[in-house]
Amino acid sequence: MKPKLVVLGGGGHAKVAMETIRDEGRYEIVGFLDGEAAGEEVLGLPRLGNDDVMATLRERGVTHVFPAVGSNKIRVRLGGEARQNGLEIANAVSPFAYVSKTASVGSGVLIVAGAVINAEATIGDFAIVNTTAVVDHDTHVGVGAHIAPRSALAGKVKIGPQVLVGVGASVLPDVSIGAHAIIGAGSCVVCDIPPNAKAYGVPARVVS
Repeated sequence: MKPKLVVLGGGGHAKVAMETIRDEGRYEIVGFLDGEAAGEEVLGLPRLGNDDVMATLRERGVTHVFPAVGSNKIRVRLGGEARQNGLEIANAVSPFAYVSKTASVGSGVLIVAGAVINAEATIGDFAIVNTTAVVDHDTHVGVGAHIAPRSALAGKVKIGPQVLVGVGASVLPDVSIGAHAIIGAGSCVVCDIPPNAKAYGVPARVVS
């Protein structure tokens, strides 16, 4: 019997997570938690209530959850609340992604189809490596960071907690991006970016 799992979130990002978990086949998804605005059903799965229901999931035989909210901050918060309620945090790793056997992957991580995680890379808890994104050798992706579709991190890059690397952006080797920074879509990062900064362009420049 597969462990029962509830997805935390009911939006577009949750749909990707649901399908990834189904493709992987390790868990039985019994429903999702979200506000009423999400609707009562997503991809055939029922809404079980809002986040307040999390405290009752163990009583319903649910052992695992997967935080599936696009906001880095909210996703990390939900993961922390789930742990406080005694729930285990699942991963969602597509069988159509490549993850090196020497890579380290935390908990609550979503790795979508076509993504590549190369040798001795580290993916922190609640991070997202989205569709066809590349994380090359010895690169560190921090807790709650989002590496968006088609973006590419070269070797030995350091991505801080809750960073967003936008769609199609690239980061050169040995570059560090500080916590909570945002890298604009299509940008090329050639030098370190400080925490909380917004940067975009080719080469990427800090704009705020």
